[in-house]
Formats: sequence, structure tokens, C-alpha cells
Amino acid sequence: MAASQALGKVVGPGDKILNIPSQGTLRLSAGLTTNEGAVVSTKGGVLRATRTGQLYLEVRQKRYIPAEGDVVVGVIVDKHSENFTVDIGGPFNAVLPLLSFEGATRRNRPNLHPGDLVYARVVQAHRDTDPVLSCTDSAGRSAGFGHLQDGMVLNCSSSLARQLLGSPIAPVLEALGSGLEFEMAVGLNGRVWLAAGTAATCVLVANAISESEFKTSQQVRTMVSRLLSRIE
Repeated sequence: MAASQALGKVVGPGDKILNIPSQGTLRLSAGLTTNEGAVVSTKGGVLRATRTGQLYLEVRQKRYIPAEGDVVVGVIVDKHSENFTVDIGGPFNAVLPLLSFEGATRRNRPNLHPGDLVYARVVQAHRDTDPVLSCTDSAGRSAGFGHLQDGMVLNCSSSLARQLLGSPIAPVLEALGSGLEFEMAVGLNGRVWLAAGTAATCVLVANAISESEFKTSQQVRTMVSRLLSRIE
């Protein structure tokens, strides 16, 4: 079975989902592993794909479990000589090396303090060690990662976060983008950072995103139109 045919399939722990293709690149995320030439689920859920084609299992879980390659919104909780300690909402705090920023050197270190927000990606996630983060992409560029200044943070389910990052673009973001200007950073740890010209716009966007999770595309468009009419 091809990956495109398996999308939307409900699977249980240990189910064989598809054979590993002989050509192309296969990228897996949370809830999936490989065994004997096949992609196998490690938990129950629905098979989904990100905009970049990475496969993952959409599951309902109360606590975020870090996986290598995830993007997260974290809160700096401590600063050490070589790294920051970051709360990402998982079982353990994560480690963010001071040099894991574009252009950072031992003389030019990022000026972050406890309470500051960062957008980062998980580069190491093992059961027996603290997760390790980086504020650069694989090529060492910032690529949107780094210090998140001002704005507000919305907490949501990991399922909704994946919808916001998924492909095609989430209906709520498409509807909001046609009438508002705002910035957003979505973390798979269920945190969404929002910034806009006014606090009222931030609150409107946050409310729309929160209300969109279990609505159809048409219901989302109607809901956003209703919210937008209040500020016109």
C-alpha cells in the first residue's frame, strides 16, 4: 500500500501500515517506526502527513512526548554556562545549547532569560536522556526559529497543532489570513505563539483557532466571518 492510500487509516499498536518504498525518501515522526521492511505503529491513532510529506500518527494524549524533528514552543526556565533549560511541556525539560542559534559564538551568545519564549526543533529525543533542541535548521540557518518576542501563547491539543502545520493549509488559517495580518509559530507540543498589531487581533485569532478543532471547513469559515464582523 502506498503512503497516500494509507492516509486517514485508523491503526493500533503494532499494526503494519505500509511497506518501505524502494525509491524516494520516507520520513517518519511520532508514533511510527520501521520493522522488517515495513512501517509499523507504536501506538493507536490515525495516519496523517505534514505539508512536507512526513508521516505521523494523530493521537489523543494529555502529555506531549518529544520526537526528533518536532517543532516546539518552549519557555526558558534556567540559564547555565553552556545551555538553557527549556520547558516544552514534556515529561522532562529540554536542553538548548547556547551555540544552537544562527551566528552564535562563545563571545556572541543569545541574550535570553527565564520566562522568554523560543521556537525550536527537537534534534535529539531519547527515552533515557533529556531532549535536545536547536534554534537552527539542518543547514545552520535560523529559518524562523529563535526568540519569540511579545505576542501571546495559546495552548491547544497536539492534534490541533498538527492540523495547523499540516497540508493543505488549515481552513481556519486560510479564513483568518484573508482578513487579518498576524504572525504565528505552531509547536507540536500544543503551544501556539501569536503576534499582531493589536491585542484584540491576537485574541480574535486565538479564539478562532480554539473553536475550529472539531468544525467542518464551512463551519470554520462561518465562524471566522462572524468574529471578523465584530471588529469592522
